[in-house]
Amino acid sequence: MINKTFINERLVMINSLLKKLYKLSDLDKETFLSEDIYPAACESYLRRALEAIFDIGRHILAKSGYTDLSYEYKSIAKGLSELGIVDKDLEEKLIQMAGYINRLVHIYHLVSNQELYKIIKSDLKDIEKFITSIKEYMDKF
Repeated sequence: MINKTFINERLVMINSLLKKLYKLSDLDKETFLSEDIYPAACESYLRRALEAIFDIGRHILAKSGYTDLSYEYKSIAKGLSELGIVDKDLEEKLIQMAGYINRLVHIYHLVSNQELYKIIKSDLKDIEKFITSIKEYMDKF
């Protein structure tokens, strides 16, 4: 059975992190890049939000009998699409997020501050879309 509390706690956390990321996105590029604290905070908030996204997906898949799809990030994205929880466009974005979280965790030394700034300026809507999709799914219970 799907644990609504588990999912709602993570949605609250993602929303909180998203607000912080939007606040950072309000900075102009020069300011963002001028202080190490801004990219460091951005990286931390982004990594934690992505982890929570995939925690939610893993939980839903495991509790829906799709355990085989709940082990890898990219499989989680595909499984959520197969269940009709996310559309194909969001599935593709989640697959990109899956690759990015691996970069943040395993090859973090190659993640540039400029890259982080670009993400917070152009890709946060994808996280919002995920939140909306999960809420719509949860409303069915």
